Amino acid sequence: MNAKPIRFLLVVTLALTACAAAAPREAEQPASLALPAATAAPPAPAAGGEGFAGDQPATERLVIKNASLSIVVDNPEGAVEAVTQMAEGMGGFVVSVNTYKTSFGPEGATATQASMTVRVPSQRLGEALKQIKAMAVEINNENISGQDVTSDYTDLQSRLKNLEAAEAQLQSIMEEATKTEDVLAVYNQLVSTREQIEVIKGQMKYYEEAAALSAITLDIIPNIATQPIEIGGWHPEGTAKESIETLVRILQGLIDFLIQFTIVCGPFIIALGVPAFVIGRIVWRRMKKAAPKSEAESK
Repeated sequence: MNAKPIRFLLVVTLALTACAAAAPREAEQPASLALPAATAAPPAPAAGGEGFAGDQPATERLVIKNASLSIVVDNPEGAVEAVTQMAEGMGGFVVSVNTYKTSFGPEGATATQASMTVRVPSQRLGEALKQIKAMAVEINNENISGQDVTSDYTDLQSRLKNLEAAEAQLQSIMEEATKTEDVLAVYNQLVSTREQIEVIKGQMKYYEEAAALSAITLDIIPNIATQPIEIGGWHPEGTAKESIETLVRILQGLIDFLIQFTIVCGPFIIALGVPAFVIGRIVWRRMKKAAPKSEAESK
């Protein structure tokens, strides 16, 4: 009968050690990310592939792909509506939309400007970007990024498996415990283990959903904001352009002259300059030697 408490304490100690070693790391999840409750299932094992390590099944690459665009459109409100319909039609959703009135030009003309974020299935990201760019009069910038989280996801799977095994062991120990203090100790450890399991499952769900649905961040600018400034028929951008063109032509002519002068006159300068330099050095040395003699004869 005395062996049971010793075995009980030994197993609890081992369980505590296992849970401490498998303490989950906090995943970097943006607070503003709003994802639906039901999404695609975790990636299926790759057929015929080799495992990452040991007997673990092979896992498809898990890549989080996002994009950002700044586009100029004639009708920002219409663009917002079109992008919303496109995202929902593809099985995605709108994360956020912000529209506001802004003033442009010296006359204070007002127009609507918007920014929004949508999520679409990652396999249709290219199609979505193509449709968005088709709405634009001009594309100011475009950026597509990808983050491979396969290694992190596989690590989470391994840690989850270990924690679930520790949880099952603790439940078995709790069934055999008879003393109140032993029951409470195992119960507290079960609660802690369950919390760690839920945190890891949440991190895995985030990776799965972020990889399944790509985020597209849009900055939608009205076409009036990109029009050139005009004051009383005067176009300052035209004057600046002409000035720059004149400067470029002058520099161009100067560079052309230097190139032609170097190629045409360079050989003659070298042919005449080198002998002239040598003769000059000889004459200068002789004059320098003759100067002391002249001073001595004068004395």
